[in-house]
Amino acid sequence: MERALPPHTPEAAPARRRRPRRTAAIALSVFGLLAGAVSAVAVSGSANAATTGGLGSNWYASAPYLMPEDNSPPDAAAVMDATGQKAFQLAFILAQGNTCSPSWGGTSSIDTDTTMPAVIQTIRNKGGDVSVSVGGYGGTKLGQTCGTPEATAAAYQKVVTKYNLKAIDFDLEEPEYENTAAIHNEIGAARILQQNNPGIYISITTAGTNAGTGWFGTQMLLEAKSQGFTPNNYSIMPFDGGFNGAAAQTDALVKFNQLLQSTFGWNEATAYAHEGVSMMNGRTDAAEYFRQADFQTVLDFATAHKLARYTYWSVNRDRQCPGTVDPGLSGACSSVAQNDWDFTKYTVKFAGATPPTSTTSPSPTSSTSPSTGTSSSPSTGTGTCSPAWSATATYTGGSKVSYNGHNYHAKWWTLNENPASSGQWGVWADDGPCS
Repeated sequence: MERALPPHTPEAAPARRRRPRRTAAIALSVFGLLAGAVSAVAVSGSANAATTGGLGSNWYASAPYLMPEDNSPPDAAAVMDATGQKAFQLAFILAQGNTCSPSWGGTSSIDTDTTMPAVIQTIRNKGGDVSVSVGGYGGTKLGQTCGTPEATAAAYQKVVTKYNLKAIDFDLEEPEYENTAAIHNEIGAARILQQNNPGIYISITTAGTNAGTGWFGTQMLLEAKSQGFTPNNYSIMPFDGGFNGAAAQTDALVKFNQLLQSTFGWNEATAYAHEGVSMMNGRTDAAEYFRQADFQTVLDFATAHKLARYTYWSVNRDRQCPGTVDPGLSGACSSVAQNDWDFTKYTVKFAGATPPTSTTSPSPTSSTSPSTGTSSSPSTGTGTCSPAWSATATYTGGSKVSYNGHNYHAKWWTLNENPASSGQWGVWADDGPCS
């Protein structure tokens, strides 16, 4: 898992819901921010100047995740023009070190950060808006450091106020959701934000399993019930858990619906009205493959059952990898055949809009039989060994090393984690034997 992160290079990019690194110069140049937007931020110190009353909830419900400071961030304005999407879920707010202060990626205080306000300003200047996601996979969350729901809520209120947010997402994953006290603080904070910010759109996102969600996800629902808290939706992430195509994902949504019914006493329709899905496009960390046809199938299910949310991770990955279509897991491309922004257009359709027409897309092949296989087993080819792994060296996502006759690449930031001990879910991916 990532810790305090060093400057990154564009290719050093974790694929899953990881924390962004601080790279203000790269983020500004890649986003192509207008001089007017930058100057407005410099004067106001926040993105509030361009804020109006926000968007309809349909756009926050469809907002895809975007990391503006990592994973070769795309130009948000260009994505809006190409797809018609009006909202983005900016990731991630974490604790500043071990304090109760909010920061981007755990390293940049919102009090001094200038990159994110400029990004928000650009989106709002085009008639769009943002939601901010707090938490994600790995890192230190405010629920772990703030001590009480009230203190946690006060920290998040700073984020809501600074960026004049109309929507916020609580992405409750490992390791925090295994911490009962931390989840009590996070759910309590969400409840307090809902009370103190009338009309704010709040989503709760957590891990998905073939049973809907796991034991920790169930405990989170029970915590919300005990506090009398109902968000706009509870969303599961049906990937990285042995999912084989859209059929497995929709089956998980049916089972999660049943869990919502049994937990809160809702009927089926009410449960679906509080249920959402957050997917991952292309190749996942577990070497599952979800292509355009899978997104369409889940979209059809979501609209037919009137789900409350349909989103995915991430816009950074919504483009075909240069050269080899599937070079392995990437945080900056999907590892499947596609045109730029194919997957974002499905979120636009969920919002009830029609994406602009574009050039012919690659055939949306079903993910049940990926050309490279769904196995997460290492490559069988033999290549030249990369530089030897060192226990004292810091590695970023995409870094390549060799150890005991095998090449590995890092999925995210790491220090002193032995590649041979990483396993399927660890930081190191085995790229096969080398000599």
